[in-house]
Amino acid sequence: MNLIDTHAHLYQEEFLPDIDGVIARAKENGISKIYLPNVDVPSIAELKALVLKDSALFIPMMGLHPCYVKDDYKDQLSIIEAELRQGTYVAVGEIGIDLFWDKSFLMQQQEAFRTQITWAQELNLPIVIHARDSLEEIFQILEAQKGPTLKGIFHCFSGTVDDAKRVIALGFKIGVGGVVTFKNAGLDKVLKEIALEHLVLETDAPYLTPVPHRGKRNESSYVKGIAEKVAELYALPLSEVARVTTENAAAIFDF
Repeated sequence: MNLIDTHAHLYQEEFLPDIDGVIARAKENGISKIYLPNVDVPSIAELKALVLKDSALFIPMMGLHPCYVKDDYKDQLSIIEAELRQGTYVAVGEIGIDLFWDKSFLMQQQEAFRTQITWAQELNLPIVIHARDSLEEIFQILEAQKGPTLKGIFHCFSGTVDDAKRVIALGFKIGVGGVVTFKNAGLDKVLKEIALEHLVLETDAPYLTPVPHRGKRNESSYVKGIAEKVAELYALPLSEVARVTTENAAAIFDF
């Protein structure tokens, strides 16, 4: 069985004490690739160090997360763009708009998002989108900038069936993580209306830990439990969910 964690922040300090164990558990549970989204300028060095530790397992992206878009965002974007263009990155991410924590930088977030989409189009790379309380704002930008090469993942999707259909119409995949195991999240009902061919699996580790580990640090080995829940929802063997979601990830990241 081959599973892909399309989104994890394993370079963060929460994993420093036991990263070798985190890696071992991921491999023991069939996870063959872990995609690492960058978040800001300081995280670049941490991300690159983890990739060097196991370059077959860890695959890096480069981007400026919307929660880190502040007054200095243009300076951060300049550094991140230089890194993106000189490095070996498979996607522009994690990018997008977040209106849950702070609405005061909406215009700057929109501009940073547009700028990073343009980089992805120039470099023929997918984008990995963070959307929190901001789906409509993100759809407006994507629909204005869409083109034949623009594709990617809506990370941690939490919208409606209609939102999911808009994601699919744009040529994007839907990132499904621990939220699918939460009793009252409602994502299970949305997925029942969406074909498996549109989904990829993720953890967002160390965040959004799935049941039965909720309340603890998330890690990539828990992708297997997420896949098991998806298999239950679709009434399919776990092996089939692993096969299809891995093919879906390959379609985005070209592996």
